[in-house]
This record gives sequence, structure tokens and C-alpha cells, in this order.
Amino acid sequence: MYRHHYVDKTEMEPHTVVFEAFMGKKYACSPRAMYEAMLQDSYYASWKKIWAFRDPESYRWLENDPNTKVVAYRKREYYEAYARSAYWITNSRLPREVVPRKEQEYIQCWHGTPLKKLGFDLEVYAENKGSLQEVRENYLGEAKKFTRMMSPSPFYTEKMISAFHLEYLNKENIILEKGYPRNDRLFQASSDEIQLIRERLKIPSDKKVILYAPTWRENQHVPGEGYRYRLQADFEKWKAMLGQEYVILFRAHYFISGQYDFGAYDGFVIDVSGLDDVNDLYLVSDLLITDYSSVFFDYANLNRPILFYMYDYEAYKNQMRDFYLDIHTLPGPVVKTQEELLKTIKNLPEVVENYQANYEKFNETFNPHRSPCSQDYLQSWVR
Repeated sequence: MYRHHYVDKTEMEPHTVVFEAFMGKKYACSPRAMYEAMLQDSYYASWKKIWAFRDPESYRWLENDPNTKVVAYRKREYYEAYARSAYWITNSRLPREVVPRKEQEYIQCWHGTPLKKLGFDLEVYAENKGSLQEVRENYLGEAKKFTRMMSPSPFYTEKMISAFHLEYLNKENIILEKGYPRNDRLFQASSDEIQLIRERLKIPSDKKVILYAPTWRENQHVPGEGYRYRLQADFEKWKAMLGQEYVILFRAHYFISGQYDFGAYDGFVIDVSGLDDVNDLYLVSDLLITDYSSVFFDYANLNRPILFYMYDYEAYKNQMRDFYLDIHTLPGPVVKTQEELLKTIKNLPEVVENYQANYEKFNETFNPHRSPCSQDYLQSWVR
């Protein structure tokens, strides 16, 4: 690991913060929540705030705030921003060459409570562009850099310590458990805000909403293109059975590079993969369908139904990633065929009733801090 030369050439500014989400791809998640909490707090009114994006021109509107600057990911101004900022706030791994000085605070938010194993907890690795050893080296290299980490639950704290090998680094005490800033909006959004989101997405007023959010597969990587997702949904069948009552919001994982054409489904399927903030989708959805994505941990804060469409469960568990949880403890049923999935949706009230006890226990374990927390983290770390 080497440090970019701008780190040593640029003077650090104590009241400057740099933010990055999903490797510069989005304005979202806990970095967004922390940034917006700073904007709302007069204590930080004069602080400089820098956002890094791969497509900076799409986010110039953030510069309407006179103390916010947008920079291009992995360009000169990006490295200068990290060298200048006393505080770094991100939710994913940073480039290897971005290494903090001793006096800089690197606050790692991460991007979700894990269902599937990470880092040093992995025992198999199916991706064709790397190895298990490389994964562990990457996680350890990142762990050496960050100085703070936030946590929504004791479970999360335990798994992050293990996945990032924090005990080995004597860093297990850098984690503070106050909740997940990115979930603040789930507790704060008004009914008027939710209605505006529905209107922006052109959701008919008489339809309920299903959010379908599958994750990526390591074994579906195409060299030179990125990850692809082979859709396991016959939306013609979905429309025939559900179209009178529902619309589908389809959201692919941010790793997935492919584009989807749902024009044939005449407004029944809306591709929302490009939206930055998944919270908008949670707020307007009546039901979540996912597989192995961590989205369900956050969505459970809303106490709305969740179905797990794990059509490749055995292969995923044994050949790609094992899980931290027994699937029988999940807050909704696991279904493995499309026919079973559609039947379960048609019988949703009965499913909800059957899983109520599971759901309550799940939230007690994984979402014990169900209130806004961004300001708590700021007051603890960024002063």
C-alpha cells in the first residue's frame, strides 16, 4: 500500500469533511445522512464539505450550499480533498492509494447489515477476477485505515469486528453503536413527502407497490463490462396475476452494469435502479421482495411485509457466500420458485400474521435503535 503524494503536499484543514458513497456512484446512504445533519446544525455552518462523484456534473446542485464543493472521483481534486479534510465519511472501501495521516479521522459507515459473509469470514469465493486471499488483504488494508465505525446493533458490531479482523489490529473499540444514519429518514418522512415520491415515480394512485431488489452474484462477472444479473422473473406472469393490484419497482444492485428494458410491461414494472436514495423506494413500497441483499434489515424498520425469493439458495450458500443467519430466523418466508412467490403474494395477509412473532424478534435483535442518530454520531466524533 502506498500513499498518494498529495497527502504530504497538502495542508490539512480541521473544519473540512469529505464524503463519498458507493465508490463515488451515488449521493446516498449514511454519508448523505451525516452530510444533511451537518447542514441542519449551525455548529457546522462555516465548515467546508466536499463530495466525490464519478459523474460530478450531475451533482453540481449540491454547490448551491456555499460551503459545499463537488469533485471528480480519483482525479487530482479528489486526492487533494482527502489530503485536506480532517474527517472522511464513506460507506465503502476507498482506493488503495488514499491513506490517512495520523491526525485524520476516517469514519467508515459501511453500506448495510450483512446477511452474507464478508472479508475474513468468507470460506469460499466464487468471483473469477480475484481470490479469497485478495479479498482478505483488501479488507485488512481498509481496516488499517479507518479510525471510527458506526453500528446499528450488537450483531453488526460483532460481524464487522470479525469481517475486518479488527481484533487482530486492536481496533475492536473503534465501533460506536447508536443506529444507522441512513435510516433516519424512515422515521422522519411525512405523508406529504411520500405522496410526492409516488407522483415523481408516476405510481397510479389506486395501486400498491412491490419493491423487488435482488443483489449481485460473484459468478456473473463479465470481464470488461462488470457484473450482470440474469433476471429470474417472468414479468408477464407477474402482471397477469398482480397487475390489477400492484406495480413493481425493480432495483438492481449498484454493482450491476446491465440495463433493463421493461417497456413491454406498460408501466407495471418501473426500473428504479438509477435512483440514488433507496429510502424513497422503501417509503412508497407496501412489500419488499429481495434475496440476499441487506436491504431487508433497513426495510424492517417500517414493519412492512418482506418476502425472500431465493431461487438459487443452495448454490449461493455453498458456492458463493455462506450466511451469518439461519434463514428460518428471517422476518418473512423464503420461497424458491416463481410460482410459490406469486402464490405467497396473493395470500399476503395470512403470511404477515404467521411471521409477526419472527418479525418482532428480528427487529429487537437487528434494529434496536429505531430513531434518528446522525446528530448523535456528529456530536460524538466530528467536533
